[in-house]
Amino acid sequence: MSANDHASTTPAKGLRAEIQIATSEQDLPSSGQIQHWLSTAFPELKDKLVLIRFVDASESAELNQTYRNKTGPTNILSFTLELPESIPNDQLGDLIVCSSVTIDEASEQRKTTADHYCHLIVHGVLHLQGYDHLTSSQAEVMESIEIDLLEKLGISNPYG
Repeated sequence: MSANDHASTTPAKGLRAEIQIATSEQDLPSSGQIQHWLSTAFPELKDKLVLIRFVDASESAELNQTYRNKTGPTNILSFTLELPESIPNDQLGDLIVCSSVTIDEASEQRKTTADHYCHLIVHGVLHLQGYDHLTSSQAEVMESIEIDLLEKLGISNPYG
């Protein structure tokens, strides 16, 4: 984390979030909003922590190139933490959210920025739990779960 980054950890009933802000973007969800999304969508993950880092396009592009061999920024990247079972660990993994891409997508898709952030964070946590969308059958399963979780949060089907 650089000197300009901000971090906070939110207390939780379900999945807890450590939030890092490494962007000058102002239209970010509050730690309270994020914690509500996580504890509502993932109440079963009571003893787990996820790091959510909001970044600018340059950091997203660098990580996307390094870890996915893809050019340019992307809306969200997820990184699981894999440790031997003998090492105690409450960290589910890291989510890297590019704020400028997220805000642009929300506008293009005619949805609120908050709803799009929520969808991406839910999507990312599902990736951290092993869900993927590389095949059409995987995508169908993952999207179905996302739709159900977002409905709990009062957000309409992002795929419909």
